[in-house]
Amino acid sequence: MRQGLTILGLVALIGGSLGALILAVPRTEDGFDWLGQMVEGGWMAWSFPVALFFWAIGSLLVLMTVLAVARPEVPRVGILRIETTRGDRLFISLLGSAFLCLGWLALMGPPLWGALALCLIYAAAVFRWV
Repeated sequence: MRQGLTILGLVALIGGSLGALILAVPRTEDGFDWLGQMVEGGWMAWSFPVALFFWAIGSLLVLMTVLAVARPEVPRVGILRIETTRGDRLFISLLGSAFLCLGWLALMGPPLWGALALCLIYAAAVFRWV
């Protein structure tokens, strides 16, 4: 019961933070400006896609923490012949996805939807076989 309440609280926290991000999106007369600057004059270009990226990384870290507490795992040896845990595989998939996106930008150009599809396939393969 206590574990279920903890997970429910974390889901509420993650969902609430996503709601706060959506509320912080700048508005124009036409509606939401999804690519507009969330912090004017800031040191970083905080647009909604950038904030959503960092929100997703943070949510993945919270999910991995909850999984590690709820279901402790034993490291396994995959095709790389090294012991990896869920966290190791998440790191490998994020690092590889960054290189896939950079390669996509160098070869194909700005729309990254194809790179996103490749990254999802790559991450699924890493979690399955590494």
